[in-house]
Amino acid sequence: MSAFVEHYNHVRYHESIDNLTPADVYFGRAETILAERQRIKRDTIANRRLQHRLQAA
Repeated sequence: MSAFVEHYNHVRYHESIDNLTPADVYFGRAETILAERQRIKRDTIANRRLQHRLQAA
């Protein structure tokens, strides 16, 4: 039972809490994780746009 609780709270992402683990939310790491995801997404989109422009030229 303890292995299930450990997995549920520390490994498994929950869609209802923005695909974070309950432990991340409880310990206040949610904002940092979400900000990092946004940064990665922004950088990825910028890189894809650049690659598209280079191929179109």
